[in-house]
Amino acid sequence: MESRFRVLFLVVAILGLPGCAATKNLFGFGQEEAPPPSAERPGQVIDPQVERREIKEPAIDREDFEIGAYAGIMAIEDFGSDVSYGVRLAYHITEGFFVEGTVGQSEGGLTSFEVLSGGARLISDSERTLTYYNLNLGYNILPGEVFIGEGRAYNTNLYLIAGLGSTRFAGDDRFTVNVGAGYRFLLTDSIALHLDFRDHLFDIDLLGEEKTAHNLEGHLGLTVFF
Repeated sequence: MESRFRVLFLVVAILGLPGCAATKNLFGFGQEEAPPPSAERPGQVIDPQVERREIKEPAIDREDFEIGAYAGIMAIEDFGSDVSYGVRLAYHITEGFFVEGTVGQSEGGLTSFEVLSGGARLISDSERTLTYYNLNLGYNILPGEVFIGEGRAYNTNLYLIAGLGSTRFAGDDRFTVNVGAGYRFLLTDSIALHLDFRDHLFDIDLLGEEKTAHNLEGHLGLTVFF
């Protein structure tokens, strides 16, 4: 008899478990449903907008003309070395090519013959002044930049130059060819420094036979674009 009650109790307990679960759901004690997905998009983690710095570099001025003056040293073949000086005017045709006109002057000294002869003069003192007029074509072969300190960049140009002209020396006007190279350093948008080396070639026959004289010149100049 006792075993029957146990079996009956187990049957009632098993049948009552689903009912208890249903009762919990009925009175709100069951497992909560997951909330519906939100329609809002999550905020962006990375802001793509980056604050940019403004960097201003000196560049060749929009104007194409360049004018300036220079001074240096000129070695006149057989007549020693002396100070040279002059003016230049250039027109920039393109970013690469430019034409330039120069007028310069220097003074010739005594030749070795005049020194050894003890006073004989080949030319007068007034004829020792050398004055040249040249028209040249230049080409910027190596544009670049120079950085000085932090945040300072200066534009530069290495250029080749050659041209024709006339030289007044030793009482005569002599057809002249000049070739050389230069380096332009832009201090600002419109002011530039120049370092130039030129060779002025002309024929001369003061020492008995005609020869082509090489007259080397190096000078430092300052120009302005306008």
